[in-house]
Amino acid sequence: MNIHEYQAKQLLARFGVAVPRGGVAYTPAEAVTVAEGLGGPVWVVKAQIHAGGRGKAGGVKVVRSLEEVREAAKRLIGMTLKTHQTGPEGREVKRVYIEEGCDIARELYLGMLIDRGQGRVTVMASTEGGMEIERVAATHPDRIVRESVDPTVGLAAFQARKLAFALGLEGKQVSAAVRFLIAMYAAFVELDASIVEINPLVVTAAGAVVALDAKMGFDDNALFRHKDVEEMRDEDEEDPAELEASRNELNYIKLDGNIGCMVNGAGLAMATMDIIKLHGGAPANFLDVGGGATKERVTAAFKIILSDANVEGILVNIFGGIMRCDVIAEGVVAAAREVSLNVPLVVRLEGTNVELGKKILRESGLRIIPADGLAEAAHKIVGAVKEAA
Repeated sequence: MNIHEYQAKQLLARFGVAVPRGGVAYTPAEAVTVAEGLGGPVWVVKAQIHAGGRGKAGGVKVVRSLEEVREAAKRLIGMTLKTHQTGPEGREVKRVYIEEGCDIARELYLGMLIDRGQGRVTVMASTEGGMEIERVAATHPDRIVRESVDPTVGLAAFQARKLAFALGLEGKQVSAAVRFLIAMYAAFVELDASIVEINPLVVTAAGAVVALDAKMGFDDNALFRHKDVEEMRDEDEEDPAELEASRNELNYIKLDGNIGCMVNGAGLAMATMDIIKLHGGAPANFLDVGGGATKERVTAAFKIILSDANVEGILVNIFGGIMRCDVIAEGVVAAAREVSLNVPLVVRLEGTNVELGKKILRESGLRIIPADGLAEAAHKIVGAVKEAA
């Protein structure tokens, strides 16, 4: 789950991370009220959407009067902001963040994420603040410093100092950076974050180290421990299909292909997508219905797959261990009838009650293409899609 910049700053400040003062506004009048409370003479009005590149797209305005605050908020609220991360459809801006101005001397980059290879939190720092870290990694990898954190010890002060020196900080800036890093790590761990990114991290003319921007993402599986974080969820910023999937306890991720996939088990789902590619097709999604899917959940999964206009065929691949094949079959038949299925459908079932499941499919009267193996299923769905095109 991702949250807005202003929400990330609220959480980080709770742990002692230095952030500029600011407030959120939903109308131009509210924006002026927030600005008056902050005092001047410079404010920054920022569009709040779940995407980077807002500044380059015109979503961040530096203003020097309350009237300019009002006009900037009026222009931003309700507009569709298009950045390199939103895609051509863009995102509607429904709120803005009004922040006090900052006397910037240097812009740096700081990020924390989970390194799956090492099984540890890794801190990344760079002198190239304000730039996309992916671009820095591609063009100047030597300018990115990494520090792996031992989970039994946490981020040590010597590691924080090492990062501060690598960023070219000196004097009191170093001690400020150490406090900043240790507080940021505490927030990352205690809130079960998956990523915290500060870009840019700025050094002010007075030598303070401040998070000028902030991005946070969280492990969905840990949200039950953080109700306050879960309440920050903005459903308007999420993909409608993925949101509907989460409501039905389905694991769904939209992809760019044209063959919809419905599978039980993450590993089998990955293998299914791979074998579709191997046979010349392209998966339209990752969808894991889980081990305890019901008829209703399977029906919901079908509707979610077909909500993607790019889907030209569906492959159902089920290995019934805990999951019963007859339940899947009943769900497939019910969904196909309810949505008036008009694309090729290949179903491969194996495991518990498999014969009963196949019987339900045969006697449904629907145009369902059976398959006995995964390779055969992939071959059939790719061929059916090409034939129907």
